[in-house]
Amino acid sequence: MPSKSIDHAFTARALTSAATDPTHAGALSFMRRRYTKNLNGAEAVVWGIPFDAAVSNRPGARFGPQAIRRASAIFDNDPQYPFQRDLFANLAVIDYGDCLLDYGNHQKTPATIEREAAKIIKSGAFLLSLGGDHFVTWPILKAHAAKHGPVALVQFDAHQDTWYDDGKRIDHGSFVGRAAHDGVIDPAHSIQVGIRTHAPDDCGLKIVYGYEVEELSAAEIAKQIIMRTAGRPIYLTFDIDCLDPAFAPGTGTPVAGGPSSAKILSVLRHLTELNIVGADVVEVAPAYDHADVTAIAGATIAMYYLGILAEKKSKAAKLAI
Repeated sequence: MPSKSIDHAFTARALTSAATDPTHAGALSFMRRRYTKNLNGAEAVVWGIPFDAAVSNRPGARFGPQAIRRASAIFDNDPQYPFQRDLFANLAVIDYGDCLLDYGNHQKTPATIEREAAKIIKSGAFLLSLGGDHFVTWPILKAHAAKHGPVALVQFDAHQDTWYDDGKRIDHGSFVGRAAHDGVIDPAHSIQVGIRTHAPDDCGLKIVYGYEVEELSAAEIAKQIIMRTAGRPIYLTFDIDCLDPAFAPGTGTPVAGGPSSAKILSVLRHLTELNIVGADVVEVAPAYDHADVTAIAGATIAMYYLGILAEKKSKAAKLAI
C-alpha cells in the first residue's frame, strides 16, 4: 500500500494535504486534520469544548467532541458529498484540540472559552467549535461580536434558549436571551429553525417552528434565513436536538417532531453565499447514541461548514482570474 498513510493527524506535511488513513484506524482528529496549536497558515480551525455542566436534563455532551471526531473518519479521504471536491486541496484546516477547562470551577469556564476563542479568531481563521452543551456558544458569540459587532444568529434547535437569565447563570437554556439583551447578537436579523418548545420571550428573533420546517421545502427555509440575515455577519449554531430523535437520539434534551438530517443538510447546502463568520455543533451526547447515528449527523454538519468554506474559496479564486 505505497500510497496509503497512517496517523495523518500527526504525520501530515501540509495543512492542505488529503488523508489516506484506513477508515478504521489512525489518530482521530476531525477528518484527520493535523493536530496543532500553531495557527500560522490555518484558514479554518476545528476546536473541541468538552463541557456539559450547564445542562437541564441528561449530561454527557462533554464527550461530544470525541464522538464527532471519531465519526468524521468515515469521510476523511474521499471527495466529500455533495461538494464534489477534496475539501482540503486548497483549504488549510487544523484540529486545534480541546479547550482545557477546570471541572471544579465552572465560574471560570466562560472567560476561559472566550479568551481561547478570541485568540483563534484574531488569527483570521474561521472557528468551527464542537460542543459540549449549548452554553459554550455564549462565550464564543462574545468573542465573535468583539470583532464583528452584533452578529446575526442562525440557530438550528428544538429550543429557543431564551429563558430567564440573571447574567451569572451557567445555563444552556438562556444564552440566546442573554446575547440579545447584551447586544451580542442582532435579534432583528436573527432566526431560529426547528423550534418545538415554547419559552416566555422570543427576544425579537424570528422563529421557524418544527411543523413549519416539515411543511416548507429546504429551499424555502433557506430563503427565510437569507432574507432575515440580510447580508450581516452570521454566527451559525447547530444544536443536534434540532433533528428528530430518530436521527439524533444521542442528545440531552430530545424533542419529537423534528426534521430529518437529510432535510436540514439540504437547507445548509443552500446557505453557501451567506457571510458565515463562525459556527458550531453542540449537544452531541454519545452515551445515549446508537451506532454513532448522532455523532455521524454532527460530524456531517461540521463537514458541511467546511464544504461551504471550500466552495466559497474556490469561487472567489475563479472570479479573481
